Amino acid sequence: MPELPEVEALKDFLTENLVGHEIVRVLPVAISVLKTYDPPVTSVEGHEVTAVRRYGKFLDLVTAEGPHLVTHLARAGWLQWKDRLPSGMPRPGKGPLALRVALETGAGFDLTEAGTQKRLAVYVVQDPQDVPGVARLGPDPLADDFDETRFAALLKDERRQIKGALRDQSLIAGVGNAYSDEILHVARMSPFKLAAALTPQETARLYEALRTTLTEAVERSRGLAAGRLKAEKKSGLRVHGHTGEPCPVCGDTIREVSFSDSSLQYCPTCQTGGKPLADRRMSRLLK
Repeated sequence: MPELPEVEALKDFLTENLVGHEIVRVLPVAISVLKTYDPPVTSVEGHEVTAVRRYGKFLDLVTAEGPHLVTHLARAGWLQWKDRLPSGMPRPGKGPLALRVALETGAGFDLTEAGTQKRLAVYVVQDPQDVPGVARLGPDPLADDFDETRFAALLKDERRQIKGALRDQSLIAGVGNAYSDEILHVARMSPFKLAAALTPQETARLYEALRTTLTEAVERSRGLAAGRLKAEKKSGLRVHGHTGEPCPVCGDTIREVSFSDSSLQYCPTCQTGGKPLADRRMSRLLK
């Protein structure tokens, strides 16, 4: 799933390639991708893109005197830029293509989604706050006013595990499964630790890990073409997706806890005092 660093990089890439150009055609290939119908998706046609903004994991294409085209790439969605879009109409139901946006130059982009769980979302709205997911977002962790005091205030009443708190978009915008693993590894903290139980020293360590991990990921992605961002994200991850491999910090074996539709990775030595966390799903299978 694209998270804050990749969406921020996409925002920069699209700012460079879209702003100042006119959208001449929007072709929804998979109707399920459209989450709003008034105004229609075609209402952005004929309008110039004046800005590209990011809200958490949402991308907002701002048009001159027209509506906003807001997208959320969800778990398996992606944006593929093309300097020259294919001619002809794409065929619905053939491949991962969900929506195509064409500019007056002949360039544009495709929104695609792999797999069978279709969660890619496109909204056409007069105000991005009309998108429910945008309206409920918590603060951006890279904002200038997101300081340690504000972070501590968010966590002090959270009676849940810190892994889940970091992923809650209404608490903090933009962090998902992969970067929460990375942040907790840098902070040397168990993903099962209760957020409200953090000491001031642990909160400070976690805040520093949050800002540093996301900032470094954004810097690694900055200036890359859209097609290279997935590979850059994967290459920069130290524990997430590396089950069974040695921890790059201490050399211990990275372990995994599996859930019904996701998993987390962590290093026992760095994060849990050498004690493996219980994998509840695997425990049930072994009974």
